[in-house]
Amino acid sequence: MDVISVIRAKRDREELSDGQIDWVVDAYTRGAVADEQMSALAMAILLNGMNRREIARWTAAMIASGDRMDFSSLPRPTADKHSTGGVGDKITLPLAPLVAACGAAVPQLSGRGLGHTGGTLDKLESIPGWRAGLSTAEMLSVLGSAGCVVCAAGDGLAPADRKLYALRDVTGTVESIPLIASSIMSKKIAEGTGSLVLDVKVGSGAFMKTLADARELASTMVGLGTDHGVRTVALLTGMDTPLGRTAGNALEVRESLDVLAGGGPADVVDLTLALAREMLAAAGLPDADPARALADGSAMDAWRRMIAAQGGDPDAPLPTARERHTVTAPATGVLTRLDAYAVGVAAWRLGAGRARKEDPVQAAAGVELHAKPGDRVTEGAPLLTLHTDTPDRIPSALDALTGAYDTAPADTPFTAPPVVLERVG
Repeated sequence: MDVISVIRAKRDREELSDGQIDWVVDAYTRGAVADEQMSALAMAILLNGMNRREIARWTAAMIASGDRMDFSSLPRPTADKHSTGGVGDKITLPLAPLVAACGAAVPQLSGRGLGHTGGTLDKLESIPGWRAGLSTAEMLSVLGSAGCVVCAAGDGLAPADRKLYALRDVTGTVESIPLIASSIMSKKIAEGTGSLVLDVKVGSGAFMKTLADARELASTMVGLGTDHGVRTVALLTGMDTPLGRTAGNALEVRESLDVLAGGGPADVVDLTLALAREMLAAAGLPDADPARALADGSAMDAWRRMIAAQGGDPDAPLPTARERHTVTAPATGVLTRLDAYAVGVAAWRLGAGRARKEDPVQAAAGVELHAKPGDRVTEGAPLLTLHTDTPDRIPSALDALTGAYDTAPADTPFTAPPVVLERVG
């Protein structure tokens, strides 16, 4: 078998055989298929798609490329969550300790920034000393002491996906539904969690721009999870506007701490609680009260234990940017639109994300939102603050924000859409 024939088959809209899929995934993992060849295949998959059988086989091949974890020795039921990525989506940070405080174990394998969306590991690495790379023994130790762990997938877990994930980020193939579904579910199934809740983002700042595409992705992933014995449900959630009031790394950690302290933006709190209730129900703990765990400080206690167990200092000050630039409201009235994609690109250009897979990110870079749609604004008052360590990045970030927001007269009726749009599974 050769890679050129596999690329041509998908280029010509043919269905890949099980043998072709098994071979190309294994060969790419071993280095026998080059990055540029897999890039071509990924683009062909993006353009021409895969059917349900192809996606299932591709996912199984990526699982088979590495190890499978086993958390059956834990005294608690396991529950995990995965988001398809959005702007300002810091939900994992308060959610994992919150669910742990309610009695479940949360083995959360997370990723880095992908395109204009932020990465959970990039955010947590803004905490001094915190480590993303843990061995399986270290993961189990942190789960035992804190009830939750957020870390990178080990080298042995779906290594095919680790290579392809980084490649998709720099080849314009992130949005492919088959590649998104197989990437997420290969890691989650190999991870060995007993239940999984998916947060599938919909809107301008998400990879899925329409409800129809989001439903297709959600149903594909729920089916993959269920077929592999993982209790899986999905929530479709809005991403036309950034989530919360920050997009960046340290900025989002700071906002997550506000949530764990019993405050924080309403949309972040509401989505955190909605996902927590789904995770706890899937784990067999439907009577647990996550709102109480936020209010009584037990979720914050779990956070502090988790951060410390992974080498971080929960009391250390978070980094702040050397340069700030304020964008002011163009008119007095009500803010009716603030485009999530534009804000995500601006944060990325300021240094919060990466253009190449080997690029570093700035811990302090990002965008702070002083108003959200529905809020009253005053002409000349701060609307956004841009944070960066490299001021020459500011002009390109401002370009990204051109046309990104609208205002209307103060008496204009405005109703914010719900955070949770639909449930699948």
